[in-house]
Amino acid sequence: MKKIFTLALLVLGLGIQAFAQDDAIQRFFSKYMEDDRFSRVYISPKMMQMAGGFLKNNADGDADAEQLGALIGKIKGIRILSSEEMNGKPLYTEALGTLTRNKYEELMDVQDKSSSLKFMIREEGGLIRELMMVSGSTTSFSLISMLGTFTYNDLNMLAEKTNIPGMEQYNKGSKTKNRF
Repeated sequence: MKKIFTLALLVLGLGIQAFAQDDAIQRFFSKYMEDDRFSRVYISPKMMQMAGGFLKNNADGDADAEQLGALIGKIKGIRILSSEEMNGKPLYTEALGTLTRNKYEELMDVQDKSSSLKFMIREEGGLIRELMMVSGSTTSFSLISMLGTFTYNDLNMLAEKTNIPGMEQYNKGSKTKNRF
């Protein structure tokens, strides 16, 4: 009985920890959603599913289009928060501070004296569940979160063959993973 109770508490604790992480990111987005200095974009899972289905259905034998349609259908949502009207360095630091660091792996880190850019992933069970880009400079800030179930090859294909926000910067950088 003690083993079952301990196991139940462990499972509950892991669930709460995962929820707390998603909640922290959502709180960051929510904190600035009504701030007029920011542009906000949310693309729902249904919209991504529809876009992927449209590509697959209209591929007319084009294997790349079919594959890309299936891949876009794996995206469970995209959230974007950006501003071109402020010093984004403090927001960059704040956004990174909300993340549970041991949950994310760094893919790319670009720093210079006026700007910072990080790509990170959250991986579970060998699959990427979230790709996140955070950038801040002396004149702008951007945070892009793409949720889904991807492989590294999926992300590389998205970067090469789509105009999804943030993927151009991802394609320019190293696609190797480092511990965050």
